[in-house]
Amino acid sequence: MSQLRVFDETNPASPVLDTSDAAVMARELARIGVRFERWATAKPVASGAPQQDVLAAYKGDVDRLMREGYKTADVISLTRDHPDKVTLRKKFLDEHTHSEDEIRFFVDGQGLFYLHAQGRVYGALCAKGDLISVPAGTTHWFDMGPNPHLACIRIFTNPEGWVAQFTGSDIGGRFPKLEN
Repeated sequence: MSQLRVFDETNPASPVLDTSDAAVMARELARIGVRFERWATAKPVASGAPQQDVLAAYKGDVDRLMREGYKTADVISLTRDHPDKVTLRKKFLDEHTHSEDEIRFFVDGQGLFYLHAQGRVYGALCAKGDLISVPAGTTHWFDMGPNPHLACIRIFTNPEGWVAQFTGSDIGGRFPKLEN
């Protein structure tokens, strides 16, 4: 289930907002320039389906984003048996930015995006059917949990531009982790 928890950046123990209402999530995230949408699919996609099947199932929505200027889409998936899951989790738990938008649509599973903006930390737990778009330059981190289970469509303007620029802040270590 999707959830948004908003914290004062100095108080990771007590959220000022905790909601699972998709409309409230979209409205609150839009205040910091983050797009949050729920997508439906015309045809079901089996877990572990090949990339072409996943992209075909969401073709209408992906094409809509391509008309907005995005250039390419692919599918990434991680499971609890991935040999590098510990290293990957650690890498993304550090606060960073990107020079282009980070768009993820969750075809399956879940992941926790933390966005740090305007003195607040927004913890967006995204699940199957959720799209989140983190604008270029937005400080954030991501937690896939110790037992990752996710499949996402990634949408890019330029895949080479999606390189993490770490801030050096330890803020990511102060907020709750995804325990799956």
